[in-house]
Amino acid sequence: MLNHYNKTTALAASLLLLFSCNSSRVPAYKDASLPSDERARDLVGRMTLEEKLGQLLCPLGWPMYEKVSDTEVTISDAYRDFIQKQHGGMLWATFRADPWTRKTLETGLNPQLSAQAYNALQHYAIDSTRLGIPIILAEEAPHGHMAIGTTVFPTSIGLAATWDTALVEKVGAVIGSELTAQGGTIGYGPVIDLSREPRWSRVEETYGEDMFLTSEMASAMVRGTSGKGVISTLKHFVAYGIPEGGHNGSPSHIGPRDLEENVLPTFKAAIDNGALSVMTSYNTIDGVPTTCNPDLLTGVLRDRWHFRGFVVSDLESIDGIYGSHHVASSKQEAGEMALKAGVDIDLGANCFSQLKESVESGRVSMKTVDQAVMRVLLRKFEAGLFDNPYLPEGSAADVRSEANLEVAAQAARESATLLKNNGVLPLKEGARIALIGPNADNMYNQLGDYTAPQDPAHVTTMREGLEEAGARVTYVKGCAIRDTHSSQIEEAVRAARQADVIVAVVGGSSARDFRTKYIDTGAAVVDETSVSDMEAGEGFDRSTLDLLGLQLPLLKALKATGKPLVVVYIEGRPLNKNWAADEADALLTLWYPGGEGGKALADVLLGRYNPAGRLAVSVPRSVGQLPVYYNRKVPFSHDYVEESAEPLYPFGYGLSYTTFEYSDLQASAEKVTVKVTNTGERDGDEVVQVYIRDLVASTARPRKQLCAFSRVHVKAGETVTVELPLARSAFELVNPAMERVVEPGAFEIQVGASSEDIRLSETLSL
Repeated sequence: MLNHYNKTTALAASLLLLFSCNSSRVPAYKDASLPSDERARDLVGRMTLEEKLGQLLCPLGWPMYEKVSDTEVTISDAYRDFIQKQHGGMLWATFRADPWTRKTLETGLNPQLSAQAYNALQHYAIDSTRLGIPIILAEEAPHGHMAIGTTVFPTSIGLAATWDTALVEKVGAVIGSELTAQGGTIGYGPVIDLSREPRWSRVEETYGEDMFLTSEMASAMVRGTSGKGVISTLKHFVAYGIPEGGHNGSPSHIGPRDLEENVLPTFKAAIDNGALSVMTSYNTIDGVPTTCNPDLLTGVLRDRWHFRGFVVSDLESIDGIYGSHHVASSKQEAGEMALKAGVDIDLGANCFSQLKESVESGRVSMKTVDQAVMRVLLRKFEAGLFDNPYLPEGSAADVRSEANLEVAAQAARESATLLKNNGVLPLKEGARIALIGPNADNMYNQLGDYTAPQDPAHVTTMREGLEEAGARVTYVKGCAIRDTHSSQIEEAVRAARQADVIVAVVGGSSARDFRTKYIDTGAAVVDETSVSDMEAGEGFDRSTLDLLGLQLPLLKALKATGKPLVVVYIEGRPLNKNWAADEADALLTLWYPGGEGGKALADVLLGRYNPAGRLAVSVPRSVGQLPVYYNRKVPFSHDYVEESAEPLYPFGYGLSYTTFEYSDLQASAEKVTVKVTNTGERDGDEVVQVYIRDLVASTARPRKQLCAFSRVHVKAGETVTVELPLARSAFELVNPAMERVVEPGAFEIQVGASSEDIRLSETLSL
């Protein structure tokens, strides 16, 4: 009896010890020694349906904090509700500041407060919830983190004009470091839509019209940002940059072969270089909204490319399945369609928040939900948010550092594109300059869309750049970009007559202000009652590309003085330059050069920097020519009754203060080698461009296609040998059976300074 009692007692003690050990054991998802996918699976298995759906929501982030003072920030009741009631897991644009968010320099957060806010948000998410799942922040970062106090780079169309992938990778590294220093993990960008429609309002956000250049620039940007721990979100999947009529979000008319050969490769290249997130787009293709297109979101991304990241909708684009495209009867049904098609995150959080009933009724399977949740949680684990969720003290100290500003300045210099020069540039030392125009001294007009409010001391305008460089400047605005109610043209003419040379800075603007109206997605709305300078930027599509307001009369009045006239365009799309091409003595575009743009212009005008930017998009003569991108399919275009069918300035075009000669071309299927000699008196950069033309093929081919390029520095009088590798894909096509193949035959290899300035060529047979 005693022996039985002892055995029973021992057994009970053993069971109690075993239970105690198991109960104190760390859950697998909290074990940093385990693989991320194992941890994520364990966590999904512990979550309720409501907790799972919360990880798929991404609402607006800026209402989630409250600025107590210039030194203190705390979480808001809206954030508490999001975490406690919706079990939220992601926020978008928490630190965004602009007129749409109503966050100003006074009401928004500087980098130090942003870091403080992030830690407060993270502590609440982890400390006050059952499972302690960290929040992840997605921030806009197309040409710098869109937050107060960060470095503002040229917009992407300007970065593409550098044709310098090493520089763009440096830009990406700066953006990534400034983003993560404030708590951001996901960076929205780069935008890699092809810009074949210049009337479209978002050309400035892209890398231009060409698949290969866009792929190279996007890959460089992603390498830079991901190297700093950022999850890059590629925008917008897919064919968003060719909307019908140039209207943002309108249907895109594109065939499956064009999609495969020109549009999809940009995304594939960026994914291969480390991008782990893809954003859908607002458009439809052949009647199907891209945000609920399973052939694209699952068939292409997951099945063909084995994409490991997550897919996020564009802001309220799931809502648009119901409200804009009318292919769903409710937001709930739209959410069901998007989730089943392959969307993992609902940006806006209006549709996936209604999916509980959809799962319980069986219209959406738990497996589908679990797949999406796994993709999101896996990124959180691999980003280290579970193991190192908080920022250290002083993490944001190097945001907008001198080193970062120098990268921005170099990007602005390299983007400057000289289109015409009759010898007036560089300006003579000591020349008296009449600096005229609406973009000569307007800091926001040179920054582009998706830019936060700026301290005036942080931006160097064109006027400030010249004055700081010691130039003798008399400034008169002359007129506005769009407004015609007042002008200073007579005053500008008087100043011009007293000067040795006129520098007229004209163009466009994507500068938002508090008078601009916005729709729920943040796109601007044209308002006839308020004439701001804004004529580009998301939502500001154009029916013409002409200079607006009184800008052309201003230029004509300045020309009539007889003084040498240098025209500089600050712009977000290729505006009409016909008059300046004929009448100006010199013509440049700086696109939107960013915060250091004034320094770049001064360096170029005064001869301290030899410009070598090249166009990433063709400049049309008129909208009647459109589309006018360089690599249209054969047959070759014939002229119109009124004008040439060719662009005013072709893709890849740009001048220098020196000249270059090409020689000794050697071409094979693996590489091209050519010698470049600087035949002028100044050191300078040349952008060597290689194009390929398939002479006979089973499908109609482009007139030519860029397949390699290199920006090289050549000292005056010297010769360099440039070697450019060729990828197999340069010779590929999609045949009638929709197979990607290399067909045997003859290929012409063309080498030159632009798509139309071909210096040497050679025919290969494969």
